[in-house]
Amino acid sequence: MIPAEAGRPSLADSAGAGARPAAKPHLAVVGATGAVGRVLLGILSERADVWGEIRLIASPRSAGRKLTVRGEEVEVVGLSEDAFDGIDVAVFDLPDAVAAQWAPVAVSKGTVVVDNSGAFRGDPDVPMVVPEVNGCAARIRPRGIIANPNCATLSMIVVLGALHAEYGLSELIVSSYQAASAAGQAGTDTLRAQLAAVSGTELGAAPGDVRRAVGDTLGPFPAPLALNVVPWAGSLQEDGWSSEELTIRDASRKVLGLPELPVTATCVQVPVLTAHSMAVHARFENEVTVAGAHEILAAAPGVVLCDDPAEGEYPTPSDVVGTDPTWVGRVRRSLDDPRALELFVCGDNLRKGAALNAAQIGELVAGELRG
Repeated sequence: MIPAEAGRPSLADSAGAGARPAAKPHLAVVGATGAVGRVLLGILSERADVWGEIRLIASPRSAGRKLTVRGEEVEVVGLSEDAFDGIDVAVFDLPDAVAAQWAPVAVSKGTVVVDNSGAFRGDPDVPMVVPEVNGCAARIRPRGIIANPNCATLSMIVVLGALHAEYGLSELIVSSYQAASAAGQAGTDTLRAQLAAVSGTELGAAPGDVRRAVGDTLGPFPAPLALNVVPWAGSLQEDGWSSEELTIRDASRKVLGLPELPVTATCVQVPVLTAHSMAVHARFENEVTVAGAHEILAAAPGVVLCDDPAEGEYPTPSDVVGTDPTWVGRVRRSLDDPRALELFVCGDNLRKGAALNAAQIGELVAGELRG
């Protein structure tokens, strides 16, 4: 990859925008108008300014819209081959099929792609990176693409990475309680519509009354989400597993570098707008203690330890939404196994679960390009 040079042409230059310092690499946000894209623009405005131009790319129907990033209005350009001219790093937040088509196009233009879709997560030539856990993996990218893990895995993996480094993880059993926003804007819109339909009623006391009340407003969910939980996320896979459950298994193994790690996940959709929660049973090679786990987690980057049940202190989605860290509490040693811990973790699935992690990966690549 050749770092950005002074005076090289860009869409921003052709539009008359002011040039950024030439030493800084240029970034594209592809899918800038989506839910994760909008969160990413806010994050880019909050973090250290390591970028030159930030180019916003979306579907042709969104071209011409203006969005604010770093305090400036930037015009969205349509997704095309030319849109990647002069771009060093591109963060993709697109459907799998669209990412699979366009990521190689961007790479052919000399761009490093950080992809938030599932299109490349299973590719052995595409590293899957969580900077707090395996940031060095970002440097080895034979296809020019780095995969962002799925939001459920990202909601817990920083905690597990810290504990694994000390105790050696040997088995993982997870139940996820996933927010509606994991299904995009359609998910949040559906939950809000359903909540409006049941608010102020006596619904939820008879079989099927909630389903009848919400009618056709199921949106991306197979059952009502308001006043309910739905034990399903993703698409049906072999032997009754969901794609989301298998993704948690595969992504945890890949990020932690444990290809044979036994992992079992059960994914549940809950009536929460944003922030995933996970009940985690983690078994280790070595004996564990709560005090030792507390010490590790209190010092771990990207983790906040919130664990005082006597005072009612433990993480909940409504308390952690809009924050960057992974929050962890309810840390207990398993009653029947001195090598196992029980944990409850929460994390904002649009921030660390998607946009923030992608921004952090991009910053690693930016630092590499600047030498």
